[in-house]
Amino acid sequence: MGDRVDLQSILENILKTDHVYFQPPSSTNMIYPCIIYSRNSEKTEFANNTVYASKKSYTVIVLDKNPDSKIPDEIRKLPYCTFNRHYIADNLNHDVYTIFY
Repeated sequence: MGDRVDLQSILENILKTDHVYFQPPSSTNMIYPCIIYSRNSEKTEFANNTVYASKKSYTVIVLDKNPDSKIPDEIRKLPYCTFNRHYIADNLNHDVYTIFY
């Protein structure tokens, strides 16, 4: 796995636009459909009293007016990705995932 910039590129390829926002400020005017993602936590594994491996966790939210959007299906296919929940706010469908990258 790579760094956050690599994840940004992967998400942009899935969305087929650059409407992918990393921890956007509230003043950001977003264009839908879009993806918002942010750092969440980190999973660390230890061996012989030292860090053996670690992966950063990101919360990824797909926002789309279309309830039958195919974008969540593509996000779901990413390695180390789990579906968290779905909700509707401001007439937008929100699909929330956790990705270790």
